[in-house]
Amino acid sequence: MSTKAIVITGASTGIGQACALHLDKLGFRVFAGVRNETDASSLKQASSDRLTPVYIDITKPDSILKATKVIETELKTVGLHGLINNAGIVIAGPLEFVPIDALRSQLEINVVGQVAVTQALLPLLRRCRGRIINMSSVSGRVATPFLGPYAASKFALEALSDSMRLELMPWGINVSVIQPGPISTPIWNKSMEVTKLMIDKLPSKAKVLYGPAFEAILQWEHDIKQSMSDPKVVVRAVEHALMASKPRTRYRIGINGFVADIFARFASDRLKDWIIKRQRKL
Repeated sequence: MSTKAIVITGASTGIGQACALHLDKLGFRVFAGVRNETDASSLKQASSDRLTPVYIDITKPDSILKATKVIETELKTVGLHGLINNAGIVIAGPLEFVPIDALRSQLEINVVGQVAVTQALLPLLRRCRGRIINMSSVSGRVATPFLGPYAASKFALEALSDSMRLELMPWGINVSVIQPGPISTPIWNKSMEVTKLMIDKLPSKAKVLYGPAFEAILQWEHDIKQSMSDPKVVVRAVEHALMASKPRTRYRIGINGFVADIFARFASDRLKDWIIKRQRKL
């Protein structure tokens, strides 16, 4: 059994929740980031007393500071073994019509918020040569139509992770990136709901220009649900990144993760465009 402490953001549902509960079962002391009392209560009921829900909004400096103080008080002089930056949202729609405030929100949560949390917790991580795990996506390797805001956030997170890995090497702090393909979690349903809502709010001109493409994308999202991976595959990668003597710098999850990586490395832009359009019947 381990007594090492872990912080994970976005632990209310999906991948974050699965990771928090699994690490709790392994014996880690888990500080699980949540946004409300209902999510905190749900996690407590499903876990041991090693798991502590921590209220944190990664877009608000005061919330991050308060959560950091709670964690510092609980740990006293002990350092932090791991930080899992998992919190995130999906903004979808044609870039021509995506509201700029929505784009800012996407980047604020998926990029700036991750850095803000990492900055706050680095002193604790440095105490025991801790590890940082950033939850990226196949969209951080290959951008697809109507997911431009989300892909931009994940491309940025990949770059930040590369810089961070090199900068923190002198202190023995490993930085790993997890790159899941489509995973069967509530965020996928939320993504579809957000897509439909945004389509409904678009001006009539957008529907005229992109209407057939919208329908094709929604159908593709519906069809791919049948072949999504279980969150357990991500959980296993997170476990390895936290416990292996030599964690990988990147964990490519599922067939989509490997295909995206091959695309990014070897395929020309024109070939990628052709395959993506054909796959989504655009």
